[in-house]
Amino acid sequence: MLFSKKISIIGTGNMGEALLGGLLKAKLTDPENIIATDLQKERLKYIAEKWNVNTTTDNLKAVKFADIIIICVKPQGIKDLLTLIKPCIREEQLLITILAGIRTDTITKFIGKKNPVIRVMPNIPAVVDAGAAGLCLGQYAEDLHRQLAVKILKAVGEVEIVDEGQMDVITGLSGSGPAYIYMVIEALTDGGVMMGLPRNVATRLATQTVLGSAKLVKETGVHPAMLKDQVTTPGGSTISAINELEIHGLRPMLIRAVEVATNKSRELSKFLEDQNNLTDE
Repeated sequence: MLFSKKISIIGTGNMGEALLGGLLKAKLTDPENIIATDLQKERLKYIAEKWNVNTTTDNLKAVKFADIIIICVKPQGIKDLLTLIKPCIREEQLLITILAGIRTDTITKFIGKKNPVIRVMPNIPAVVDAGAAGLCLGQYAEDLHRQLAVKILKAVGEVEIVDEGQMDVITGLSGSGPAYIYMVIEALTDGGVMMGLPRNVATRLATQTVLGSAKLVKETGVHPAMLKDQVTTPGGSTISAINELEIHGLRPMLIRAVEVATNKSRELSKFLEDQNNLTDE
């Protein structure tokens, strides 16, 4: 479906490169159908050498090239970018935005055209094709556009379609979630070291334990509570450890973390739109 589409990736940081690489590794398109942009020529040299795609520092050139425009810039710079490119945007072009805090209707209003706009919130494991992304459709996005965006995102992980009002929750759960899990891995590793394991051994065991446990939940569809019960025996070491975690509030802390991150995302959304004066256009 994507094979003949021309794709521009504006901004080739970690997430932009992850999507570029995912498209090519999944053989969804050929390198000549992609153009990547960045402010840094050295970065573009690296991208061109690694992925054999077209590159440019000229965002106008990239927009004119594309059927699909994937915007992967920092949200603080979105007004300048949109001001530059909106005269060249054609209404049939699909805009996929990876912009924390910037709503689809804000983009549509600012460019003043009826382009299909799709907003995506991926997370950092996309760089190893194991991401979790939330995706919502703008006013003019139709099912074909949804299919295209899902195909692109599935090249680097899993995708969930949500209402735009839930995108801040996506940020609080899966967007920020890897940081919570890294802390869990770090703490388990430190526990192993404290009890006598070499750090490299403890790190490998902690990492594989988290990876394997997640895979078991995903592949079996069994509720995590039931899987937890399967590894606890009466009076055993696991139930004793679980009791300690309950005493110190592991579950309410994680729930609260998602809540706090969601609320902060909502605050930042308002701040970013006000900072960019996008609501006044």
